[in-house]
Parts: sequence; structure tokens; C-alpha cells
Amino acid sequence: MDAIWLDGAEWLAVLRIGLGLWWLESWRHKDKKAWSEGAGIAWAADVAAKHRWNTVRSGFAVVVQPRPRVMSYAVVYAELALGLGLITGFLTPVALAGGLLLNLLYLVLMIHDWAEQGQNSMMALISAVALGGMAWQTWSLDSALGWF
Repeated sequence: MDAIWLDGAEWLAVLRIGLGLWWLESWRHKDKKAWSEGAGIAWAADVAAKHRWNTVRSGFAVVVQPRPRVMSYAVVYAELALGLGLITGFLTPVALAGGLLLNLLYLVLMIHDWAEQGQNSMMALISAVALGGMAWQTWSLDSALGWF
């Protein structure tokens, strides 16, 4: 593969790090106090209640709504862990697969919101490309440790 300035593996590392920064920004801009009190899950419950797919409405009611505090922490700390893991290249395949899954869940929940659809579809696409391109081969703790 020919590339400008960097080789292919380095460009994939840039993509991985950029995605990690995107996840870190998603974590950073959240009001952690409000999220810990369930505001984020209450907002998502309102979105899910109006969702056109019964599977999303019932799934949210069964899995998320009974555990608003746990789910709030799961969302906030998953975004932080994804960001740090991708930036440092630590457990990168796990972070990429987890991020892809989380983006797909967000995408399905927010199917009516065009802005969210764009962000989550782009993040999912980057995750898939970075996973398929093994973006942990360069500039990563995984590479330094000889993992994966």
C-alpha cells in the first residue's frame, strides 16, 4: 500500500487514536453528577418509550430501566475506558469491538435523530476499519507488550 507521510499501519493508528479522542470527548462533555443521578438514562428512557420498534421499547424497559444507576455508570465509564484504551492502544481489539457494539446500540436507540445517526455510524465505521486493519500494530501498548 502506498501512502503519504506515514505508512498504512501508522495511518490506522492515527484513526484509532482519533476515535479514542472522540470517545474521550463523549465522556468529558457529560455532566457526570447528573448522569450519576440517572438523568442520562431518564432521557434515553423517554427516547426509547417513543421508539417505532417494539423490540427497542421492551428491551430498554427490561434491561436498562430497572437499573438506571448501574446503567448510567456503565455508559459513562465504558466511554472513558474506550477512549483511554484506543488512545493508548491497550486491549485495542476488545475496545474496538466494544465501541462498535456501543455505537450500534446508540444508533438503534437514536434512529430518529439524524445527528446521532451520523456520529454513531461514522464511529462504528472507523471501529470496523480499525478492527479489520489491526490498528494495534503501531503506536500501541498492545504492540509493545506483544499482544494480539
